[in-house]
Formats: sequence, structure tokens, C-alpha cells
Amino acid sequence: MPQLNPAPWFSIMLFSWLIFLTVIPPKVIKHTFPNEPATQPADKMKTEPWAWPWS
Repeated sequence: MPQLNPAPWFSIMLFSWLIFLTVIPPKVIKHTFPNEPATQPADKMKTEPWAWPWS
């Protein structure tokens, strides 16, 4: 059964992981989001209590 011979498949797996680890991370790191979240001051975060209709 030739599929049980790990010699060619192991090298293919290693080379494919080497390519994935050298090509994909720079592309992911270079990605920027168009709308960066802005920080809001803490005093604007004050909320009012909820008026429950059944209480």
C-alpha cells in the first residue's frame, strides 16, 4: 500500500506548512480595519435606570 509510505507525504506537509507560515502571517499582520474604534470618556457612559412597566 503506497499511501502508508510517509516519505513523500511528510515532506509535502512540511513544505506546505513552511509556505503557509511564511506567506499568510505577513498578509494578516498587514491588514488594517477601516474604522478603528474610538475610546469614549467614562463620564458619558452614565445610564438611567430602566423603567420596567410591571414594577
